[in-house]
Amino acid sequence: MPSRPTTLLTLAQSNTAYLLADRFWVTPYEEPSTTPLRIPIGTEAVPAGFPSPAADHMDEKLSLDELLVHHPAATYMLRVKGDSMRDDHICDGDVLVVDRSIKPASGHIVIAVLDGEFTVKRLRLQSNSAYLVPANPEFPTIEVKEGQELQIWGVVTSTIHRFQRA
Repeated sequence: MPSRPTTLLTLAQSNTAYLLADRFWVTPYEEPSTTPLRIPIGTEAVPAGFPSPAADHMDEKLSLDELLVHHPAATYMLRVKGDSMRDDHICDGDVLVVDRSIKPASGHIVIAVLDGEFTVKRLRLQSNSAYLVPANPEFPTIEVKEGQELQIWGVVTSTIHRFQRA
């Protein structure tokens, strides 16, 4: 493992494509195995148009763990603060499910750390440049400039949005 000064020197001399390389990923937290919580789910999809009186079956069970978490050792959750991603339906107070095992690509919504500051944005890779793009026109696109430190801490795979507080 290189020393911190060596790593910082390497980062300072690197381009953004290098900064996005796998070597900057944080080692995943190993979670203890747990029994998944299974919640009843209807056997038919709910129409968004006219309701069907025949669709009242609740036979199947759905595990939220299995639905939302595909790589448990590499997955964590974060709460959103702010509305820079509102047009992607990511709202203040939502919980993001983030997977560190997915290699970030242009177009992914990511948890980024730019010069020590965390943010959730859409990643855009273009030529030899990286951009962090908000989903709200009131916020500027952030171009990652030479000399800045960019780390991608994972790809957002799901959003948990509560309509009513219990």
